[in-house]
Amino acid sequence: MSLEVANEPETLDFVEQYWQGRKTQNPIYQFLLSDVEIFHASKGVVRARLPLTNNHVNSHGGIHGSVSATLIDWVGGLAIAAWDNRSKTGVSVDIHITYQSSAKENDVIEIEGKASKVGGTLAFTTVTIWKVVDDKPGPVVASGSHTKFVKV
Repeated sequence: MSLEVANEPETLDFVEQYWQGRKTQNPIYQFLLSDVEIFHASKGVVRARLPLTNNHVNSHGGIHGSVSATLIDWVGGLAIAAWDNRSKTGVSVDIHITYQSSAKENDVIEIEGKASKVGGTLAFTTVTIWKVVDDKPGPVVASGSHTKFVKV
């Protein structure tokens, strides 16, 4: 997990409101992320937890790669929103994902998005997804980077 940065209640409130507005407008988010809980936001950093259900796993019982990609896209946008409380987080230019282990139905995962730079044209984020073990981030399930075009 990244260096601990204090939760910023005003940023968390903004990110939660931003998320509530987006969630209802997107059927994929409603299907996959209806149970996600955002618990941390600070400048450019968002953390959330998601209990995995049958909707999140592949035919082998592990978290589906497309779910990991959706999470990287989703939390990358939230990290950009948390950078400066912006309501437009741009469109994806590039997403890279490295799958390192797995999680299964009934596991809980923790997702952290960090915006390393938000400029006038592009924003760059990194994301880590962990399996939660003993209420702490355990093995890394996937990590990724996400570049977005923000001049929209």
